[in-house]
Amino acid sequence: MESDKPKIDIDKIIEHYKKSSEEDFNTMLNLYNSKSYNWSLFIGHIVLEKLIKALYVKINSEHAPYSHNLYRLAEKCKIEIPLEISDWLDEITSFNINARYNDFKKEFYNKCTKDFTEEWIEKIKTLRSWINQML
Repeated sequence: MESDKPKIDIDKIIEHYKKSSEEDFNTMLNLYNSKSYNWSLFIGHIVLEKLIKALYVKINSEHAPYSHNLYRLAEKCKIEIPLEISDWLDEITSFNINARYNDFKKEFYNKCTKDFTEEWIEKIKTLRSWINQML
C-alpha cells in the first residue's frame, strides 16, 4: 500500500540545508569579525538549526518540523544527546529569541561581549562538527 505522503527528494533537501548552513556559517564569522556579536550568535543559531533539520530529514525521510528550538529538533531526530550538548542547544536557542524581540534585544546585546561570543562560536563549531558526523 502506498503512502499518502508526497515523495520528497531526501538527498536534495539535505544538501540544500547543508549548503545554506555553510553559507550562514561564513556570515556568522563575518559578523563576528565586524564586531556585530549579537547578530553573529543569532546566525550561529540558524547554522545549527539547518544542520539539525538536515539530520531530521535524513533520519525520518520527511520534511523537518517548523521549529527553531534546537533541542526539540535534535530530540525528534531520535539521537542520543549528551547533557552538555542539550544545555548548549537550549542556550543557543535563546540567541534566536534574544536577538529578535525588542524586550530582550538590549540585554542580549550587552551580554554579547567579544569573549562571550568567542566562547559560543567555539561551541557552535563543536556542535556543527558533531551534527555533520551524523550526516
